[in-house]
Amino acid sequence: MNLDTATEENISFMIEAIKTKLRMASGAAMQSSNFKLEQYEDIRDLYEVVASKNNFSISEVEALVSELGKLRQRN
Repeated sequence: MNLDTATEENISFMIEAIKTKLRMASGAAMQSSNFKLEQYEDIRDLYEVVASKNNFSISEVEALVSELGKLRQRN
């Protein structure tokens, strides 16, 4: 998938990939529709961090989920 373009489809793909990789129990609360195109670069940055690692510590997961939550709350 080409993530160079800020689209709703790309945001949806990245949010779903983040939720899957982090095994988020509350993943249902993090829907891609909760994020705006203006946040694309921030979401992509988080996606790239998550995609680059195979394992995460509990504190890393908490920090990443917190960042997603902050982006979600800006809506």
